[in-house]
Amino acid sequence: MINATGVLSPSEGDRPLVALSEQRASELRFRLGWAVVREIYDGFPDFQRCRLEGMGFGPFLRLEELAPDVALIKALKEMWDPECHAFLFPWGHMIPTLEDVVRITGLRVGGQAVTGTTYTSYQEPVERLLGLDVRGERSSLVQRTALQASLGVASARRQTGEGQAEYMDRMTEDARAAMAEEEGDAADRDLRRFLTLVIGKLILGTRGDPVGCRCLPLLEDLSSVGNYTWGVALLAHLFDSLGTSSRETGVAGFFPLLQVWAYYHLPSLGRGVARRRGAVPLLQRWRFCRDERSLRCQVTLIHDTLETIPFGHVSTSSLNPFLYFAYLTID
Repeated sequence: MINATGVLSPSEGDRPLVALSEQRASELRFRLGWAVVREIYDGFPDFQRCRLEGMGFGPFLRLEELAPDVALIKALKEMWDPECHAFLFPWGHMIPTLEDVVRITGLRVGGQAVTGTTYTSYQEPVERLLGLDVRGERSSLVQRTALQASLGVASARRQTGEGQAEYMDRMTEDARAAMAEEEGDAADRDLRRFLTLVIGKLILGTRGDPVGCRCLPLLEDLSSVGNYTWGVALLAHLFDSLGTSSRETGVAGFFPLLQVWAYYHLPSLGRGVARRRGAVPLLQRWRFCRDERSLRCQVTLIHDTLETIPFGHVSTSSLNPFLYFAYLTID
C-alpha cells in the first residue's frame, strides 16, 4: 500500500532485502542488485545519463557498492524505538536526518512529496509505459529478471572463468546494445524501465525479489521526475520498514544509509574503514572490514561499546532534540 508518508510499504513482497541471520557477511543474501544497476547506468548513451543527472540521480547512481555490515545493521535494528521512530542509545534518541540523506546518498530532499493513488490494477500502466507484465491481475510487482532483461541484462550471473572486470564489462556492453541510441519513445521507455529498477530495488526496495511499480505513474511525465523528493521517500520508507517489520531478522529499504550514518556519527564503534577521505557523497568514504567473529558476538560487542562511548564521541547533528533532552539530566 501507499502509506501515510506517500511511499511504498515494505510489507509488499515476501523476503527482506537484508536477511540478518546467523551467517557470515559473505553469505548474506544481498538483494539490492547495486552492481547490475551501475552497469546498466554505464551502458546508457550520454544523452540518457545527462537526463538522469538533471533529475538528481547522478551522484547516487555513481556510488560504488558497499558490502553490508550485517552485525551493525542488526544491532541498530535491535535499538529501534517504534513509538518514537528513532534509535534509543544510552545517551538518548538519534535518527538519520534529511541532511544525512543528502550527504550520504546525494539524493535531493527538496521538492514535491512522493505521493500518489493506489491503483486496483497496474497492468495497464506497466504495459503502456514499460512494455512488461505484472505478476498478477491485482499485483503492482514486475519480475526483476524481466525488467533487467528489457534493459539488456538477461542474466546477472558470472560465467565460468570470468573475472570481475570482465563480468562488469560484459553487463555494460549487453545493456549498451539494448538501449535506444537516439531520443524518442524507445529511449523514454528505456529510461522509465531503468528508473523503475532504481526506485523499486534501491530507493523504495520491497522485501521480495520482484520490483514494485507503484511509483510508475510519477514516471509518466519524465520532465517532472526531478521535482520529487526521492531522498525524503528513501528515508521515510526505511523508517517504515524498521517500525513495521514483523521479522526481527529482516530489513527492507536502503540500509547502506544506516550503515554509513553509524560510521560517520558513531566513529568510536570502529566498524568502517576509510576508503576515500573527503569524498562526497559520504557513502564513498568507507568500506566494510570483514570480521571473522560470529554475528552474535559482533552484535554483543557493538552493544557493549555503545554503553561505554563518552557523549563527546558522538556527532550531535543526528540527535533528535525533541526526544533527546527528555533523557538527559542537566545538573
